[in-house]
Amino acid sequence: MVARTERTDVVLVGGGVMSATLGVFLKELEPSWNIILLERLDKVAQESSNPWNNAGTGHSALCELNYAPAGPDGTVSAAKALNINEQFQVSRQFWASLVEKNILTDTSFINPVPHMSLVFGEEHAKYLAARYDSFRKEKLFERMQFSTDRDKIAEWAPLTVKGRKGNEPMAATWSPEGTDVNFGFLTEQMVAYLQTKGVEVRYGYQVTNLNRESNGSWQVEATNRLNKNEALSINAKFVFLGAGGGALHLLQKSGIEEGKGYGGFPVSGLFLCNTHEATANQHNAKVYGQASVGAPPMSVPHLDTRYVDGKRALLFGPYAGFKTNFLKQGSVLDLPKSLRLHNLYPMTRAGLDNFSLVKYLLTELLQNKNARLETLHQYYPEADGGEWELIEAGQRVQIMKKDPKKGGILQFGTEVVSAADGSIAALLGASPGASTAAPIMLNLLKQCFPAKMAGWEPRLKELVPGYGVKLNDNPDLADELMAHTAKVLGIHN
Repeated sequence: MVARTERTDVVLVGGGVMSATLGVFLKELEPSWNIILLERLDKVAQESSNPWNNAGTGHSALCELNYAPAGPDGTVSAAKALNINEQFQVSRQFWASLVEKNILTDTSFINPVPHMSLVFGEEHAKYLAARYDSFRKEKLFERMQFSTDRDKIAEWAPLTVKGRKGNEPMAATWSPEGTDVNFGFLTEQMVAYLQTKGVEVRYGYQVTNLNRESNGSWQVEATNRLNKNEALSINAKFVFLGAGGGALHLLQKSGIEEGKGYGGFPVSGLFLCNTHEATANQHNAKVYGQASVGAPPMSVPHLDTRYVDGKRALLFGPYAGFKTNFLKQGSVLDLPKSLRLHNLYPMTRAGLDNFSLVKYLLTELLQNKNARLETLHQYYPEADGGEWELIEAGQRVQIMKKDPKKGGILQFGTEVVSAADGSIAALLGASPGASTAAPIMLNLLKQCFPAKMAGWEPRLKELVPGYGVKLNDNPDLADELMAHTAKVLGIHN
């Protein structure tokens, strides 16, 4: 089997929201560049970006308590949460610009859904009050409300209070500017636009190898998963590995020094889903609680309003699990095949420091439906188990990497790993992921194309009007841009 070598400027590996976002940026900044997108499945957005493979939360740190843990003295810092919110504002601005340019023609990918934090017990209520006191001083969190009154909490999220027995203290915060996002539909629209601009999308192609050429370009080898006799060999000046959990294997195939020491720990997830319209219409919020001791941040329990394909539903979970595949439609050999001499020690050290996570995963794996419903009843006391269906979410591969002090650490965020010459980059990690795709890709552009950034800046400011500005430090601009993006995206609250 001989593959004819093609030449292009850019190869995007993976048909998810990250590749789509980067593709749009590059086409807007360099219209003449030729781009090829390779997707191993027969459609885009079928792994992490698929709406049923994630919670659809527009992650802006309004409700996610893990972004603002209490310090030893009980105080809470809003710094990390502000950084997450600032990133989401960049995504909002980018999406609104694409709507105004008719790149995104249907705004139903995003819907207004208030974000809530809900805790139980005096100590947790005390923490939430401290968090609220810290957050309410910041511009980006100024609309947040706090209450320990059950009637008020019932007004925000009736299902969480109705039928609740006992007088256990409750506390909640409520933020009206929260959103639910269908990242799959968002991705589909961006890829459809890219195709109108000449971007070639090749479905069914699995990248099998990456080789650096003497001139600094990359030879990308791929085979057709449905027809092994069909192969591609593409010479590209720049390669982006945006293949979700599959990006680690591809980074390793590239052999770049910057990828040494990275490993991955796969975590699978399950959700309980309720598509009964009468029930779903009683709840309009994403209600986030607190993670169990030892649980990863992505396993924080939450009761969510979802909008998928124009229909409203409820989602509760996630219930964590463990599989050795790095993609939902991947191989059980993914984890063992990722082991290398250079990442064994960091992975071992990270594992030794995370026994509580292993214990948590084992506990989750042993849960039956009744145990899962018991957790649901903590947030929705009168939930009818017969209305809820267990669905499998997407795979998440948490980063394990070298650490000068600990030898190796498990990291729960996202990270761009790029070659020193900027010719190839990979996105590793999970949450907040899709919600912050725009700022992540902007950072990638800075890492990989530093010489072009000055020339690109005017166009970037058109795509992201607040580019380079912290909205929290500029109240008037924050009011202007948040009001404008809300109007354009149809997410007034």
